[in-house]
Amino acid sequence: MNEKLIIISAPSGAGKTTIVKQLLNSNLKLEFSVSACSRPKRENETHGRDYYFLSVDEFKTKIKNDEFLEWEEVYHNQFYGTLKSEITRIWSKGNFVIFDVDVVGGLNIKKYYKKKSFAIFIKPPSQEVLEERLKGRATESEESLKKRINKANHELSFAGKYDKIIVNDNLEVAVEETKKSIIEFLNQA
Repeated sequence: MNEKLIIISAPSGAGKTTIVKQLLNSNLKLEFSVSACSRPKRENETHGRDYYFLSVDEFKTKIKNDEFLEWEEVYHNQFYGTLKSEITRIWSKGNFVIFDVDVVGGLNIKKYYKKKSFAIFIKPPSQEVLEERLKGRATESEESLKKRINKANHELSFAGKYDKIIVNDNLEVAVEETKKSIIEFLNQA
């Protein structure tokens, strides 16, 4: 069985989710690993498709039971993580796992799966563009936006630990470059 994982990480607002959605529509047998989180569900999100939405207590119980491949408390009582059962579920169908995961989580998955995984860091063209994208979402309070910008600055410092860095200054080009890199990885013995 060809058990491989693709990890896509980026600071919030760099375009990783858009890129992952386009990759899922390609013919690469990629299946999205749905993360778990303890934050409230947004209006346009669906449980089990966008995230497994858990209460803080449910999340902490699963941590205690060692049900996560990786998890992080991103903000106070705002947990995100990857359930081990997701990897098993996807591989059992003969598909490759693709992650849309934060930078620390991506590095933790990479450390766990080593050569079975390929980690791609999506970089914004500039700090200014990143801030504009985050402001354009209009889903954040001023304080929340400031937190995300500070976190994004910190996350950019981890780019060099990834297998591949792709700058998203043109979405079509970034998607094609990402797809080409994934195909090369999947075709390795």
